Amino acid sequence: MSQKVAEVRAKSYLCMMKNVYRDIKQILAEGGIASGEAQAIAMLLMEKVAGMTTAEVLMNDPKGEEHRATLLSCATRIAKGEPVQYVVGEADFCGLTFKVTPGVLIPRPETEELVNWVREEAKEMEGSKEGKLALLDIGTGSGCIAISLAHLLKDTEVEAWDISEEALLMARENAKRNHVGVVFKKRNALEGISKASRRHLEGESGCIFEESQRMFDIIVSNPPYICESEKKNMERNVLEHEPGLALFVPDNDPLLFYRKIAEMGRTSLREGGRLFFEINRQYGMETLEMLGEMGYQEVELRKDQFGNDRMVRAIKA
Repeated sequence: MSQKVAEVRAKSYLCMMKNVYRDIKQILAEGGIASGEAQAIAMLLMEKVAGMTTAEVLMNDPKGEEHRATLLSCATRIAKGEPVQYVVGEADFCGLTFKVTPGVLIPRPETEELVNWVREEAKEMEGSKEGKLALLDIGTGSGCIAISLAHLLKDTEVEAWDISEEALLMARENAKRNHVGVVFKKRNALEGISKASRRHLEGESGCIFEESQRMFDIIVSNPPYICESEKKNMERNVLEHEPGLALFVPDNDPLLFYRKIAEMGRTSLREGGRLFFEINRQYGMETLEMLGEMGYQEVELRKDQFGNDRMVRAIKA
């Protein structure tokens, strides 16, 4: 092949690649996605689907042309409202990458702030405790909280619960891909600790013995907290694609999960143990009052990076 022919072919490939990137942005724009966001999503698709670095995309490297059909299909799905993370099949969280499907919630930046708060206090607790800390994540979903904390807190034993088999399969896969050890269990937070972790055994004498329940130093949860009435104000890509089981609570009992988990904490947290919640921004003060009435001390409410009441920490007396 002559050098001239090779140059012509190379220019042709570069032009085609440039058109793929342009076409992705055009599809996204036609779906009502703003220019800046469309550009960021187009770049993400080129990286995740075509396996290209940002530099290769900017240099119009021709190797991504073979993925044209897949790239345009992904752009079309996103333009129709499907979340980007479900389309590419993964999401970044606390410096780790998690596989996500519509069976689990997409990890969000606000939850990273909760993880960082837990990590800070766990580090302080480690200095005053012999042996490893025991931490429980309730409603683990993709496992993002439990796995991130297991990664950040090497000397902490982490257990995680969820009611969804699909979520637990995903969480176990994510723990494996991020090389951390977490014990995952199928548990219903609304049943309470006694039903979830106790069993009765009949001995030779006919007496009933109760297996002692595990005690934790930290319980953290990002439970369902969106009221049914809030659906009308939610974004379409969340409402139509993310699992309602992990999102919604009845309008007449918005603190349902917080109350149940706090009740569990009174018997399953060690003295001085911490309880952490991600909360509905509309019920910050109500959550504080409830925890105070239940005997928790040093109850603290924090805002997220967007200025919304989002996280609560309480200490067992």
